[in-house]
Amino acid sequence: MNFIEMNIEAEKDRSGISSFNHIYRINRKSRVRYWLYGILLAGLVIMFIPWTQNIRTSGTVTTPRQEQRPQQLNTIIAGKIAKWHVKEGDFVKAGDTILYITEIKDDYLDPALLSRTQEQLKSKEMSVSNYTNKAGAADQQIAALESGRTYKISQVENKMAQQKMKVQADSMEMISAKNDHLIATEQFRRQKNMYDSGLVSLSQLEQRNMAYQNTLAKKTSAEIKFMNAKQELGILQLELNGAVQDYNEKISKASGDKYQSLSQIATGNADIAKLENQYMNYDLRSKLYYITAPQSGQVVKAKKAGIGEIVKEGEMIVEIVPDNIQYAVEIFVKPVDLPLLSIGQKVRFLFDGFPAVVFSGWPAASYGTFGGKVAAIENSISYNGKFRVLVTEDPVEKKWPTQLKMGTGVQAMLLLKDVSIWYELWRNINGFPPDFYSTQKNEQKPTGK
Repeated sequence: MNFIEMNIEAEKDRSGISSFNHIYRINRKSRVRYWLYGILLAGLVIMFIPWTQNIRTSGTVTTPRQEQRPQQLNTIIAGKIAKWHVKEGDFVKAGDTILYITEIKDDYLDPALLSRTQEQLKSKEMSVSNYTNKAGAADQQIAALESGRTYKISQVENKMAQQKMKVQADSMEMISAKNDHLIATEQFRRQKNMYDSGLVSLSQLEQRNMAYQNTLAKKTSAEIKFMNAKQELGILQLELNGAVQDYNEKISKASGDKYQSLSQIATGNADIAKLENQYMNYDLRSKLYYITAPQSGQVVKAKKAGIGEIVKEGEMIVEIVPDNIQYAVEIFVKPVDLPLLSIGQKVRFLFDGFPAVVFSGWPAASYGTFGGKVAAIENSISYNGKFRVLVTEDPVEKKWPTQLKMGTGVQAMLLLKDVSIWYELWRNINGFPPDFYSTQKNEQKPTGK
């Protein structure tokens, strides 16, 4: 082996030793333990860093007010679609016409239905007016009959008073005639006794007899006159009773006519009210042919298409999404987390379609999230086995995006108590629930941008 070959071999041996030492580092000190100590120390420090406990859940954008939610526009009456004034996607104002329908029920097909009903109403009002006049005439007739009855009673009572005086006078005259007859009878008896004794002549006896007969005739005449006067008084009393009865019958008949007229008036008024109600119903129904928007918004989900289609009573025509909405977020929480919630509690949101950087335990370091406050917690469990919670916009936070739409997906974090990371790990490993906290403490929590 020459000198050159020996140098080459020596150089190869030195290269192999150098590579071996570079790879295995046998003669160098290791720094792995320093890295291990640093990692352990950093992990220990991290364990004591504050961590904000939270409840993660999902939900959708909604509104706390019922009138601001998407609403169905239904037809009140059945009809046939005659003309559409809007199409899906159009924005309308409150009162704008959506579509026009025509009548399909035979009870309302008459084009002059309103005018004919109004004519019936006027005729019935005229009939009621006539019956009112008839009742007024009956009142006047009753008043005249009552006045006539009063006059007739007064007239007959005056006659009866006069007749009573006449009866009294005839009674006195009859008593006087009786007294004269008694005296004449006694004189005739004494005169006859004297004639029998021969003391007086026959002519004197005949004179006494004539006087006796005259008093007897006067007495009889006075008695008859007295009886006639009493009978006339009785006749006047019967006349009074008959007049009162006659007038009462006439007044009763007039009262019957009056009350019959009042009954017809009441029936007519009932018919008028019914016709007025019917007329108003027809008038309102004619205004229902134009279906208008109850509030401003966008027209979506048209259920009917074309012209001539039949719509039933209460059937949905379109849906209107209001354009002036006070947004809220509807989330659902598990029953185990429900005791941790309270009204006014802070919540952080991630809206679908809006980029965000989120650090779950450090909300202050998150970016693109939005704040909210719990506004309502339902006491009844929902269909999905969770409790529904409504969260509204937090006025002290930045405003929610104006581009939000109803039904947008949301990821929510309900912020709870600040604890150390080691405690949070220990709690999750053991399956313990988050710690309860008061709303006042939660108000001071830092929030994301």
